[in-house]
Amino acid sequence: MNVVGYIRVSTQGQVRDGYSLKYQEDEIKAYCKEQGLNLIHIFRDEGISGAKLNEEALEIDRVGLQEMLAHLSSVQIDYVVVLNTSRLWRSDIVKVLIQRELKKYGCDIKSIEQPFYSIHKKDPNDFWVNGLMELLDQYQRLEIALKLTKGRNKKAKEGGDAGGRATFGYTKQKGEKELKIHYGHAEVVRRLFQLKQKNKKWSLSKLADALNEEGYQTTQGKAFTKVQVKRILDRESFYQGIYTYGQIQANGKHEAII
Repeated sequence: MNVVGYIRVSTQGQVRDGYSLKYQEDEIKAYCKEQGLNLIHIFRDEGISGAKLNEEALEIDRVGLQEMLAHLSSVQIDYVVVLNTSRLWRSDIVKVLIQRELKKYGCDIKSIEQPFYSIHKKDPNDFWVNGLMELLDQYQRLEIALKLTKGRNKKAKEGGDAGGRATFGYTKQKGEKELKIHYGHAEVVRRLFQLKQKNKKWSLSKLADALNEEGYQTTQGKAFTKVQVKRILDRESFYQGIYTYGQIQANGKHEAII
């Protein structure tokens, strides 16, 4: 079995517990040799508290631990070997985060001082831990959505494109930040509003028929329908250079077509 080791001491923990990095390293090497485990590498953090956590990003702020988790994502490792689980965590929130990452990579923990420990072993705390993990997943999804919304709102207030498919009449290439006029489609937009202005009583179907009779086509190269005509007419303010996103309205950075 392929395993990695993890050792850590905090300034206070090293004095209180006597678990020096050298002591932990020697214990892990001896344990792996005795158990016939293939020890790939030992990751280490020195002078860092087990509860140090970036609460805003929900990340454990330890370089050695982050390197170890990155290693698990690229190499199949069966176990992380530690002197005891307090080397990995001291708080429940950190415990939940680390266990979630280990389960993601199909990796378990071998604790020298806790021989029966397993992150998969059922105990009365599992219900609470699993529930907290689900809540954290939901929180992160909501946080990402909130950050995206804030970013889009900020961009919309500045008149920039807040994302989504480009409006008919415009194009946006991958890597570009702003919309550019698609001159062939822009001609269709201008013609439709001209027809609407001259024939105020025409139905949407009649307007679509007129565009089709003049040879205009949709983005997919098909005939226009009343639904597509309505979609264009409903975006009149956008074609006039006004950007609207939800309740936000601003002078758009895109060039007006009509």
